[in-house]
Amino acid sequence: MNLVQAFKIALKSIAAKKARSALTMLGVIIGLAAVIILVSYAQGQNLKMRAFYESLGNNVINISAGSWNSEKVSDALYDYCRQMDDTILGVTPVVQLSGTTIVRFGAKTLDSSTSTWEESPQVVMGNQQFSLCQNFVLAKGRDISYVDVKNYSHVCVLGHKISNILFNYLNPVGRTITINGIPFQVIGVYQERDPQNVTGMDRYIVLPYTMNRELNGSTQMETFVAKAKDAQSTTRAITLLKGFLKGLIDTKTGYFSVNTPNQMQQEGEEQDKLQQQFLGGIAAISLAVGGIGIMNIMLVTVTERTREIGIRKAIGAERKSIIAQFLIEACMICGIGGLFGIAAGYIGTLVVGKLSFQIILLPDVAVTVGAFFISVALGVAFGLYPAIKASGLQPVVALRAD
Repeated sequence: MNLVQAFKIALKSIAAKKARSALTMLGVIIGLAAVIILVSYAQGQNLKMRAFYESLGNNVINISAGSWNSEKVSDALYDYCRQMDDTILGVTPVVQLSGTTIVRFGAKTLDSSTSTWEESPQVVMGNQQFSLCQNFVLAKGRDISYVDVKNYSHVCVLGHKISNILFNYLNPVGRTITINGIPFQVIGVYQERDPQNVTGMDRYIVLPYTMNRELNGSTQMETFVAKAKDAQSTTRAITLLKGFLKGLIDTKTGYFSVNTPNQMQQEGEEQDKLQQQFLGGIAAISLAVGGIGIMNIMLVTVTERTREIGIRKAIGAERKSIIAQFLIEACMICGIGGLFGIAAGYIGTLVVGKLSFQIILLPDVAVTVGAFFISVALGVAFGLYPAIKASGLQPVVALRAD
C-alpha cells in the first residue's frame, strides 16, 4: 500500500465518524489556540512595555535620593551635574502634586479624583531643563525659564492632550487656568509625546518646581531626572552619580537609587520571556490532554478495525504499512485540528489585542508554524502505540474478531 492509498483510507475513516473525529480534534484545537493566544498575549505585553520605555526617551537617568536634609541633596546634585557638562546635558527635579488636582478653565473642570484616565490632569513641577531631560518639544509659546523658577512665577506649560481637552481649538498661550484655585498663566504647549496615552505625559501640566511650597506645602524634592549625551555617557554618568550620592548620603538616615529606563526595559523583557514560557507551558498541558484523547480514540479505532487488519495481514500486508496507515490517520486528525486551532488562535489573538492593548495583535509566524508542527508531532507521539498494537495483531486472531 502506498502513501496515497493510506491518506485516502485515513480520510474515509475520519469522514465515516464525523462526530467522533470532531470531538477528538477539539482537544487539539483548544490546546493549540490556547498556546497561540497566551504566547501572543505575553508578546503584546512586551510590545506595550517597549512602547512605554521608548516614550520615556533615550539616555534618561532616573534618580531618587532623600535624607533629613533633602534641600541639600537637590542643590548638591544640581551643582555636581553642572560640573559633568561633558557627560550630562541637564538635570531637573520632578515633583508631583500630591492629593486631588482640580484644574479649571472657563466652564471646563478636570478633577483627578473623578475624571477618567484619559482626562485626568497630572501636575508636575521641574526647572528650566525639564523639557530637555524628559524629551519634550515645544509646539507653541515658550518653555519654563530660570527666571520663572527663581521668581516663583505662576506659569505653566501644557501637554498636548490636556491642552486639547481644556481649550479645544482655542490657542491656550496667554490664557489663565486655575490649579486647586490658584491661577497660572499658560506660556506654552508641548508636542504630542504619547498617542497611546500609556505614560500620561501628554496630560502633564508643568510648573516651576518652586511652586512646590505653595501647592504641596513642602520644599522636599526626592526625585530627579538627568539627561546624558549618549549611551556611553549614560553608563559613565550612572557610575559617577552612584559614587557621588554614596559619599553624600548616609544610608542610615537616607537612601538613593540611580537607574535608566533601558535597565528596567531589559529586566522587563527577561520577565516577559519567562512569562511566555510559563504561559506556553500551561497551554501545553491542554495539548497533552488532547493527545491522550487521540490515543484513546485510535485504540478504539484499532479495536473496531481488527478484522480489517487481519484480512490485510493475511493477504501479505507488512507491519510497516499497518503502522503507517494508523500513524497517518492520527497525524491527519491532529493536522486538521491544528489548522482549526491556528484559525481560532488568530481570531482569539485579535480579540485579546483589541480588548487588552487597543492594538491589532497578530501571532508570531514562528509560533504559528511551530504550533502546527507540534500538532502533527502529537499525532505521531500519541498514535504510535495504537499503530504498533495494530501491526502486532496475529492474522488468525484478528480474523476471528467480530
